[in-house]
Amino acid sequence: MTTTVAPPPPPATRRRARALNPADVLVLASLIAVNALIAMFGSAVSRPHINGWYAEVAPPIWVPPNWVFGVVWSALYLSISIAAWLVWRERRRRRVTIALTAYVIQMVLNCLWSPVFFALYPAIGSLATWLALGIHMALLLSLVVMTSEFWQVRRTASILTAPYALWVIYAASITVAYAVILP
Repeated sequence: MTTTVAPPPPPATRRRARALNPADVLVLASLIAVNALIAMFGSAVSRPHINGWYAEVAPPIWVPPNWVFGVVWSALYLSISIAAWLVWRERRRRRVTIALTAYVIQMVLNCLWSPVFFALYPAIGSLATWLALGIHMALLLSLVVMTSEFWQVRRTASILTAPYALWVIYAASITVAYAVILP
């Protein structure tokens, strides 16, 4: 007599992938597109000043070459777009309003930093760097809220935001250095 043993059931913590529908694809594409527009805006605002006043100031020793910023920000914007999308996909099962509101707030703050730091410096001097630092601090606070809320909704989304948070901390250290060294 042979006994057949049924395979064990999948672990309860394992999440079954939900099929993508057209709305899912549209929202993901929209999040990526909005973040790409924010990146292009930041680049357009920064570019004239990177070759202007910014090039004339000796950078702190930990500042990478300028091309690194574009590569890193592109990857980070893609990552946080996917994170926000993963949270959005949970909207029927969980409350995601606070998480997505924090996401929007931090993206607005992110978008404000470049014009304040780069474009305002020629007009108001070092006050612009201090204002940019204030934006960085608000951005970090909103990132803490966003990451925490993402964790409550979808842990993978929260983990996807970790490199972004680390980069913003690193970028804030650069802003501090410029605020201190610029007249």
